[in-house]
Amino acid sequence: MHVGVFEDSYVADKDIDTVVLELRVGGSVVASVETVLNADEVDEARALARQVAEGLASGQLEPHASSIEPLADQLR
Repeated sequence: MHVGVFEDSYVADKDIDTVVLELRVGGSVVASVETVLNADEVDEARALARQVAEGLASGQLEPHASSIEPLADQLR
């Protein structure tokens, strides 16, 4: 899993504030969603990562964008 600033080679890093949540299986991205987080919300990003990891481990979430998107859309 990766929660971080969206990377775009066409936009300067200082101008990017979009935070994405990616799920990876075997090195491949299986789900990717934009979050409502800003780049400076590090603690909130960690909380999101923990919540998703716990949901995946418990079986409450599946490794699909439609499963994790509601969490990515919640303000923290």
